[in-house]
Amino acid sequence: MIVVVGESLVDIVDRQDGQEPDEQVGGGPLNIAVGLARLDQPALLITQTARDARGERIQQRLHDNEVEVVVAPTASGRTSTATALVDASGAASYDFDLEWTLPHQELPDCDALHVGSLGTALDPGRTSVLDLVEQAYGRGTFLSFDPNLRPAFTDSAEAAWRDVESIADRATLVKMSDEDVALMQPGADPADIARILLQGERTELVVVTHGAGGAVGYAEGIEVGVPTPQVDVADTVGAGDSFMSALLAILADDGALSTYGGGLPADEAGLHRLLTGAATAAAVTCSRRGADPPRRSELPDGWPAEQ
Repeated sequence: MIVVVGESLVDIVDRQDGQEPDEQVGGGPLNIAVGLARLDQPALLITQTARDARGERIQQRLHDNEVEVVVAPTASGRTSTATALVDASGAASYDFDLEWTLPHQELPDCDALHVGSLGTALDPGRTSVLDLVEQAYGRGTFLSFDPNLRPAFTDSAEAAWRDVESIADRATLVKMSDEDVALMQPGADPADIARILLQGERTELVVVTHGAGGAVGYAEGIEVGVPTPQVDVADTVGAGDSFMSALLAILADDGALSTYGGGLPADEAGLHRLLTGAATAAAVTCSRRGADPPRRSELPDGWPAEQ
């Protein structure tokens, strides 16, 4: 089982095309947990919602996708929201009404822990997430990290970099976007930042996504790039989350999350297969509206083997 911790919310999608905004369940950690379950990987989400209509929609989506959940109530009595403004190209920007006050949690027995997004950025709930990171570290549990930074919550590039570097040091796998790099290290080459993070105590793989420009993976002595598959883009909402869940699902299928497994890809061919499989899943999400990750049956036969 893979445990994911972080925010759940409702995306209010405004496409700025004259139509009424529509509401969809979302939040990066929730999307990743759903993506894992749809790829036949047992997932548990530790999150926070209210007992309101939006919170009920979140619970129903998790139930429908067979995601286990541990829920702490919000203090405000409101479920968090993110208003996604989608431009003519399908790209989304966000405005948040978010509460993250997650209390202390005990890490369940699991194969891996995934953290990231606003759950690792916002106090006071961030403290509980960092404690889960330390629990995973102490047990030798596989940790993955996707900072998924948001401009609205990044007051200081220096502080953001310090926070990201400290969590990445504990993580076996770090996935970030070129936009994350621009927020925490303005003007820096993403490849340089990836190589710095690769020096972390337990870090074996760093993946940088470049939107339509594809993705690049960095491991010890290896650098592999893959293109973004060509699709008709409906929007990019949840694409990075689908990429992340696919990375973890492929690694779980390969036994790479277990202490006794084969470990992360150690050659160019294995890393290319991993990144191509993740990019394929993300492209499916881009081809339809909202954060709607693919099921395994919607992916090419033999996925993630290259076609």
